[in-house]
Amino acid sequence: MTGKVAKNHLQRTAYLYVRQSTLRQVIENTESTRRQYALRDRALELGWREDQVEVIDCDLGESGTADREGFRHLMAEVGLGHAGIVLGLEVSRLARDNIDWHRLLEVCATTNTLILDEDGLYSPQDHNDRLLLGLKGAMSAAELHVLRSRLRGGILSQAQRGALRLPLPAGLVYDSDRNVVLDPDAEVRNSVRLAFSTFERAGSSWGVVRHFEERGLRFPLREGHGYSPGPVQWRPLTATRVRSMLRNPRYAGAFAYGRTRQIGSPNGSRIEKLAAEDWTVLIQDVHPGYIPWEQYQRNVRTLEGNAGTSLKGAAREGAALLQGIALCGVCGRNLIMQYHGHKRRAHVRYACNGGTGQHRTPRCQSMSARHVDRAIGQLLLGLVAPVTLEVALSVQAEMQARDDEVAVLREQAVQRSREAAGLAKRRFMEVDPGNRLVADVLESEWNQCLKALRDAEDERDRLRDQDRILLDESIRKRVLQIATDFPRLWNDPATPNREKKRMIRLLIEDVTLTRHGDRAHAGVRLRGGAARELDVSLQAAGHPAKLPAALVAEIRELLHHHTDAQVANILNQRGRTGSGGQPFNTSMVAHVRFRRGLETQRQMLREKGMLTTAEIAEQLSISHDRVRTLASKGMIRKRGASQTRFLYEPPGQDDAVWKLVNQGRHEPGLANTVQNPMKA
Repeated sequence: MTGKVAKNHLQRTAYLYVRQSTLRQVIENTESTRRQYALRDRALELGWREDQVEVIDCDLGESGTADREGFRHLMAEVGLGHAGIVLGLEVSRLARDNIDWHRLLEVCATTNTLILDEDGLYSPQDHNDRLLLGLKGAMSAAELHVLRSRLRGGILSQAQRGALRLPLPAGLVYDSDRNVVLDPDAEVRNSVRLAFSTFERAGSSWGVVRHFEERGLRFPLREGHGYSPGPVQWRPLTATRVRSMLRNPRYAGAFAYGRTRQIGSPNGSRIEKLAAEDWTVLIQDVHPGYIPWEQYQRNVRTLEGNAGTSLKGAAREGAALLQGIALCGVCGRNLIMQYHGHKRRAHVRYACNGGTGQHRTPRCQSMSARHVDRAIGQLLLGLVAPVTLEVALSVQAEMQARDDEVAVLREQAVQRSREAAGLAKRRFMEVDPGNRLVADVLESEWNQCLKALRDAEDERDRLRDQDRILLDESIRKRVLQIATDFPRLWNDPATPNREKKRMIRLLIEDVTLTRHGDRAHAGVRLRGGAARELDVSLQAAGHPAKLPAALVAEIRELLHHHTDAQVANILNQRGRTGSGGQPFNTSMVAHVRFRRGLETQRQMLREKGMLTTAEIAEQLSISHDRVRTLASKGMIRKRGASQTRFLYEPPGQDDAVWKLVNQGRHEPGLANTVQNPMKA
């Protein structure tokens, strides 16, 4: 063996490569690590000095499939000819597969580097040694495959029986017989049930979070990892946690395995979530759950509908009631909502952006949402009128049940604090009074527990009084009163738009809108397959066709000298009103002007030859700010084309502004000294 070691080998460095696949192996399988480090003595026996042996162990705890920095450093040193020998316990420690192994052999053969493992010393330049090393690599790869297959087979065998122990979510634990049961803590169980029932009402994960936050509730989380439950920690509920709960089939009493798969690519591997029908194992009704399987599937569908990639999305607070279910009758795309103006008085439109992509072609259509929503509301009132009383009674019962659920959770939180205070009291009473060091600490803990108990009781009472305000008898009577008159419920300003959208989605699948001039055709597809056809007028209340001709002529005359806002004020001062008797505003005047084809004041001033700020600045060769300064001093006559934009009358050759500008060019700063335009 020593005959393969030449003088040139001993002049170079001996590299000992040490690796364990996981941190758990590093901690528990210490004998393997010790055996790898022991190869250092083999290098010393072959003639290398102690200072020539370099140990590369930065890959301890790294999987062979990871980007191993130590192995890359080893390959670089071998390729540069700095290594005389490479030491490793076995092939699987050096390479993750045959590709890495044969690449290392090729580089070692090129640079005449020896390889030593637990069995012997090899020279990759020797044909027989290289053949033997190649066989070792193939056997190592086969061994890893067999081991992996055995482990995988055992896991699948347990999974197919539903006996594979996996970490459980909050609310589920393993009992002494390793069976999955509901958490024995009643407060934990009620919190989980409240989260699921709230999602059924709210329809979104953020709605569940808001419900818990508004009522000062927290969600349980058991510390520790693995299969043994640790102590319960109560933390604020997050939307991510809610979505994870809703997608976990364990809460439906089902065992699932293989819900994801790893997909390799040149850029690295990624984890892909699979649909339920593609899961490796799915067994329903294996253990007790919090919800039935049908509710689990319904929750998942709701989450998918609320996702950002979904056209429908969760019901929001916006004024457009057909959000997510309005379709374009021209191209079939989903209509978007456009809001203009102040958020409380925003004007909403349904618009199709199907033609405004990369080629910037004109959009298909757009229309006001107000008239369409009013027509859909009338249709909805006709559909739900027969069941309004039943709906209202169920709403009242749900409100009472919701209040009872929250009250139970708060009482359980107080009970938990009371039990902690009782335990602290017993510990203090049992200690020897003479042992003051221990007694003082236990007394302090007892006082802290008593303070926490008082805080919990005060918080329970405060929130209970708040719920009484929210759910008092007057509100319950109001629900019953409105039940007999559903239109009042629909038109009640206190009814949030989000709730109206949910009512619509319960009965309507989608609405296809097609605009034809001043009218729109709405094809309504109801749940269950039935359809309705609606013809909607898009005319505003002050439509010009309903205004007298004399009033239109008066508006035309006023537009020669005033802006839209000024015209509206003048008409109101003269006592003029729209067709419905309402006073004029800027939007109504603009609508009349648009429908009648009337020119704006700016258009008329431009036709008379008046210039913009940029045009007159270029004509006089001065800055925009200088134009505004001269106009404010009256040296350039301006007209108000709008509240923020002005047009300027071009100055004649004999005007004083020309003399001032020309004089300022010869004597810089002179024009800025003129304060009184009459003196200029």
